[in-house]
Formats: sequence, C-alpha cells, structure tokens
Amino acid sequence: MGVPQIVGVRRFASIAILLIATGASMRGAADPMAKYGLVAIKPATATIYIATISMTFQPFVRHRTEFASTYSAKVFPYFFYNEKGRIWIVITDDELRRVDSGGSIDFTGHALSESGDERRVQGHVVPSGPTTGNIRVRVFVTRRISLTYYTTYVLEGAPAPEAAVTAIQAR
Repeated sequence: MGVPQIVGVRRFASIAILLIATGASMRGAADPMAKYGLVAIKPATATIYIATISMTFQPFVRHRTEFASTYSAKVFPYFFYNEKGRIWIVITDDELRRVDSGGSIDFTGHALSESGDERRVQGHVVPSGPTTGNIRVRVFVTRRISLTYYTTYVLEGAPAPEAAVTAIQAR
C-alpha cells in the first residue's frame, strides 16, 4: 500500500520541479535585461609617477539601476596604501538598451573604502560583442589625482540569489 503512494509523490515532485525550472528559465528569457544581472570585470592596472596600482573587482551585481561590487587595490611598491572597499555605478535601463544595440555609454558612481574614504567614479562602456566589451573606469582619489583603468567586461547573466542578497546588504 505504501509503494503506490511513494510513486505518486515522486511523480508529483518531478512534475513540480520541472514546472518550477521551466518557469524560472522563461522569466530569464522574457527579460532582455537579465543578461546584465551579473557583470565580471577583468583586473586592471594604472600607473602614476611613482607607483603602480592594480585593481580587482568581484562581479558586479545589478539591483535596479545600480551595479554593486567590492574592489581590492594593491599599490606597488607602497603596500601600506593598499585598500579594499565597495563600489557602485549607476546605469539606467535605457543606457543598457543602448549597449545592447551596440552603442557606447558613460556612467557615474562612487566607491567607499573600508577606512571610510569616499571616491567619485566615472566610466565609459563600449560593447565589442553581445556579452563582452571594453570599459574605462576612472577613480578620483583626490580632487587632482585620478586613476584610470582600461579593461574588459563579460556579461554573466542573472546572479545567484545569495549574490543578489549580499550586494543589497553591502549597501
């Protein structure tokens, strides 16, 4: 008597999982902006007169018009100037549609180091393919000193749920 019940539960569970998975994939396919949910930016290097600054970013997670991430800046040879922090950039849906159609855009944002130093951020995006492109990120360290990083990006699609929650909590 218990065996037919188990078979029925398994069949129901299989159908429910299939429907949930199909619904999730259809939502992603219906939303053309879903591919902008997670954006990986390659590490980059900038130089000033006496130092080289290497910048690495965790993948940027999109929440409405804001992309959020963390960064790590390593200053060579002055390791005591190394810093870590959070960075946010603002790109509207209209600007993302422009990128989607192959156009370039400018963006603004800000960064906040773990020690509380706030920095203004500007940038420029030029797509080179459907999921890749070039990006220039300019970080204003002071009013007179800015660091400019030239690198590439890759669209990685929708973020995992825990990545989206972490990005929102970092705010």
